[in-house]
Amino acid sequence: MREDVSPRDRFVTVYGIRPVLAALTDERLTVDKVLVAEGARSGSIREIVAAAQARGVAVRRVPAQRINLLSGNPRHDNGVLADVVAPRMRTLADALGGKHHERPDTVLVLDGIKTPANVGMILRSATAAGLGGVVVPHRGVADLDPLVVKASAGVAFRAPVLRCDTAEEAAERLVEAGYEVVGLAADATETIFETRVEPPVAFVLGSETEGVTAAVRPYVARWVSIPMPGDVESLNVASAAAVVSFEIVRRRLSGQA
Repeated sequence: MREDVSPRDRFVTVYGIRPVLAALTDERLTVDKVLVAEGARSGSIREIVAAAQARGVAVRRVPAQRINLLSGNPRHDNGVLADVVAPRMRTLADALGGKHHERPDTVLVLDGIKTPANVGMILRSATAAGLGGVVVPHRGVADLDPLVVKASAGVAFRAPVLRCDTAEEAAERLVEAGYEVVGLAADATETIFETRVEPPVAFVLGSETEGVTAAVRPYVARWVSIPMPGDVESLNVASAAAVVSFEIVRRRLSGQA
């Protein structure tokens, strides 16, 4: 049975005058709708409404409280937000529910990564490396907001984002679907450069402070590290994601994966 798809599994929501106007004026993006707070009449708001009308995008006037609730950032939403279509975003359940040859062979799972800049940079690296998906749970990970979009240099709109409720749910679904779940840990004896990688595989990236959470750990089949000969305890999680992503690229180019 196909699960209901929430708007949060189809759109990247941006808020604030500049991000919304930027989305509306970027012809590469498809904007589903614009919400404007009732009573907002500034010159910038009028410019946004005009830009939306010029592109045939629906503009709805709603109570300011609704904008605040949807943005989660009432200090910076400026009374306006827009839902931008993310063509490659889908639920994890949908990605795993199709035929085996249509499933992503390698995915990253974000677990407890709450800094928007890190999420944005991870999406950029994974998309550049051609990975099949990045699991961005609705809970426990920074939301896909303008800060994430900015850090990704706009790539977040077209990144292969897979949505689910929690990282624990993602790990459970992936294991049930036959994926090997590999966790990154600084103290693992096996390194990412020497480990076997046989798709389908999912690499779990935890936060820099806590690592992979206790709820996800039972689903991890094995652990790998990134060797660091220098006197540094660990890499920024976005840097670690880039290393993993392009190690996958290297293996593909050399015929190892």
